[in-house]
Amino acid sequence: MNRPLRSLVLVTAIAASLPVACTAQPPATPIAPPPAATPAAPLVSGLPDFTNLVQRVGPAVVNIRADAAPQRNVRGAPDDDEQIPEIFRRFFGDDMPFPGGPGGPRGPRGGGTSMGSGFLMSADGYVMTNHHVVEGADTVTVKLSDRREFTAKVIGSDEQSDVALLKIDAKGLPFLRMANASSTRAGQWVIAIGSPFGLDHSVTAGIVSAVGRSNPYANQRYVPFIQTDVAINQGNSGGPLLNTSGEVVGINSQIFSNSGGYMGVSFAIPIDVAMGAAEQLRATGKVSRGQLGVQVQPITSESAKGLGLPDSSGALIADVLPGSPAEKAGIERGDVIRAVDGRAINESSDLPPIIGSMPPGTRAKVSVYRDGRNVDLTVVVAELDATAAGASGSPPPAAGGEPSRPSAGNALGLVGQDLSSGDRQRLGLRGNEGVLVRTPGDAAADAGLRPGDVVLSVGRNSVASASALDRELASVKPGQTVMLLVRRQGGTQFIAVTADDAAKAG
Repeated sequence: MNRPLRSLVLVTAIAASLPVACTAQPPATPIAPPPAATPAAPLVSGLPDFTNLVQRVGPAVVNIRADAAPQRNVRGAPDDDEQIPEIFRRFFGDDMPFPGGPGGPRGPRGGGTSMGSGFLMSADGYVMTNHHVVEGADTVTVKLSDRREFTAKVIGSDEQSDVALLKIDAKGLPFLRMANASSTRAGQWVIAIGSPFGLDHSVTAGIVSAVGRSNPYANQRYVPFIQTDVAINQGNSGGPLLNTSGEVVGINSQIFSNSGGYMGVSFAIPIDVAMGAAEQLRATGKVSRGQLGVQVQPITSESAKGLGLPDSSGALIADVLPGSPAEKAGIERGDVIRAVDGRAINESSDLPPIIGSMPPGTRAKVSVYRDGRNVDLTVVVAELDATAAGASGSPPPAAGGEPSRPSAGNALGLVGQDLSSGDRQRLGLRGNEGVLVRTPGDAAADAGLRPGDVVLSVGRNSVASASALDRELASVKPGQTVMLLVRRQGGTQFIAVTADDAAKAG
């Protein structure tokens, strides 16, 4: 009864013992069909393809190595990374110089090697990169896409624009074309090529997020940055930001980061600003800029109300330096610059790049709003003195001594105190100027006024005593916004204060 089963087992055992070569097997079925001779049509259309652009312009992008001998630490400089602000880090790797460090330009901390990017701007070997890439370096080496290396000469470097011009001894090199800067618009596709973390010729893409962006975290008032969402990291510094025609629209310079790495916000120097600096560096080895000699501040909705402006566009003049081009032209505190040579000033940050780009001696037409009307003035731009201070850095005087007796009071509840001649001298004030704030009152305190501030004027009317301050404020009605010109450590600014019903003398 069990014979059939035993026979089956025996046959199976014999079959299993046969050599593999003698076993007939059907041909294996391939997992997937072989590639077609003709590539398939794309299933997704309308998306950008940057391959031709990268092949065309890639050879003109270079890697830059900056070598510096070990140096002693600058007095007051941070000794470790924890003390270096993460915000707006530059792409200098572990040897990143920190913005605003004392002692002026210096090489990478502790010496060593730092990496960056750049690009060829002429066939005879001129190279553009960032100032902070080569700052303090003893030797700068440029490596081309074909792996040739050249020791570069630093023709010039400008900290304010963060532009450096290099020269290598070579001919017939590929180079990039510069774009028309005015054609760059928010929403356009842009491409970055560089060496993040030393990975040469890395390509990233994104769009322009904004143009004319000011940088509140770095001392670069004369650069209207291009903001993008292109992925940029340490080592991309100095590399080109390109449009879809392969033209350079900017130089990648900074990122906004809490971690030191890319977080979706990167900044590039517009190519017209960079080229203007490069041409001056090639001609003279330095960059000269124009100045008016004014201190400006933004206009808020409250200050627009206090100034009687139709909108919040413009740059509010908080201070005018004695003997400056602005003073000679008749520009006053409380004026609002609305246009320069027909170019609208929408934000206060728009003014420095426009004036800074003008050669010293340029005659500029400045349109200001004053007392409810537009006034046109002609200013002869002077050369910016990098060492000039816009305001006294002396601390305000302490609120001590016998305060002046308050008068009937004012609608802001602000109590002032007369200044001594010594106080005025320490603050850099004229002999009969300013009132010390002893008690700001609720409305002024809410607006940002604090004890120790010095009120220079109410609107355009200067005040030199506590009684004069009370007289100017006596007519202020509840709900009315008044502009107080205030001097404090670090500068002069207008503060818009709106009187409320509860305000009373202190």
